[in-house]
Amino acid sequence: MGKPRTIKGRAREVARRLAEEYPAECALVHQNPFELAVATVLSAQTTDERVNMVTPELFRRWPTPADLAKADPDELESVIFPTGFYHNKAKSLLGLAQGLEDRFGGEVPTALEDLVTLPGVGRKTGNVIRSVAFDLPGLPVDTHVGRITRLLGLTTSADPVKVEHELGTLLPPKEWGGFSLRTILHGRKVCIARRPHCGECILNDICPSSQVPA
Repeated sequence: MGKPRTIKGRAREVARRLAEEYPAECALVHQNPFELAVATVLSAQTTDERVNMVTPELFRRWPTPADLAKADPDELESVIFPTGFYHNKAKSLLGLAQGLEDRFGGEVPTALEDLVTLPGVGRKTGNVIRSVAFDLPGLPVDTHVGRITRLLGLTTSADPVKVEHELGTLLPPKEWGGFSLRTILHGRKVCIARRPHCGECILNDICPSSQVPA
């Protein structure tokens, strides 16, 4: 098979190969949209593994938005302390829970324009919730997705919102969430920022940044 001749063709081929190599799995352990929203807020500036260490106790103490909205801030901070930035994250989580209770009947909304009005929820978090919890179109752009799609020549932008919109024109909406999850896995396992394993990469023959000789 020849190399794709267009950026859209390359994007589709990248998505196809990643789908053959990786499952579309979210590493944040959760049982419902509320738990995913909380876990995603906590995942800022830390690892998913560390978030998964604290969420079982968090959800044991405060299993619903109504419970979390009434949490003692100091107690909440002590539980989420290992994730870092615990003061700001606690404030966001309390605001998130209160917002869900006050404005959405205790349910996590599905519309991105509603999600981003909640404390701690930006476009990336909102797109994670949409794509993972509700199986709706959503293309979360984290550092892995931005970096790798630039290496692949699918975008030149460093602005996550612009990257999201540019990638969205290259791939069908139903593939956005899976593409993001698989690109993140690829970035963690193969296309590592400081030491990319280009020789082991399933994309090296169509990647403009590949260090493998043509």
